[in-house]
Amino acid sequence: MATRREPRFKLSRRLGVNVSGHSKALKRVDPKKPMKGGQKVSEYGLQLLEKQKIKAYYGILERQFARYFEIAKKSSEMTGPALLKNLECRLDNLVYRIGFARSIRQARQIVSHGHILVNGLKVDIPSYGVKVNDVITLKEKSRTNPVFQGNFQDLVSFNVPYIEKNKDQFSAKLVREPQRSELPIDVNEILAVELYSK
Repeated sequence: MATRREPRFKLSRRLGVNVSGHSKALKRVDPKKPMKGGQKVSEYGLQLLEKQKIKAYYGILERQFARYFEIAKKSSEMTGPALLKNLECRLDNLVYRIGFARSIRQARQIVSHGHILVNGLKVDIPSYGVKVNDVITLKEKSRTNPVFQGNFQDLVSFNVPYIEKNKDQFSAKLVREPQRSELPIDVNEILAVELYSK
């Protein structure tokens, strides 16, 4: 299974946004010089940067991004929002948003190791597309794990309106499709779409 393995903080500093979710990821960034050396960036460079941000936020590689782009292009919605909505509804991302994991990488590992149930059935595919009204639950045996307990009960990660959490049951439901304005990511997806549309 292919995964992103570069240093998380270094990646966040290079992109200028906190893609790792860690509070110290941008500690060494100079706000006056977001880009290295303060050099100007070409139009192509800006488009590439936005595409890299999206890939980093969701922990995906180029081939996966291209596949999601093709799916979004065939959608009845605008390509950019459709692309982000499909990525947002990946199982590993929702596990992260719910609070079972402290990072997208940890969420991917939790899913692939079989700790997550969707509608009562084990799903170990991080890219699994969660549908509206699907219930994501931590396996009963995994609930005694202090790491998972600490993450879900104590971690205040994301409070997004399209996810309904149930702390007592260690579960959450995708109550509706996410809207672009609700996504907790700082990207300009239009530039990424322009890059792929050339």
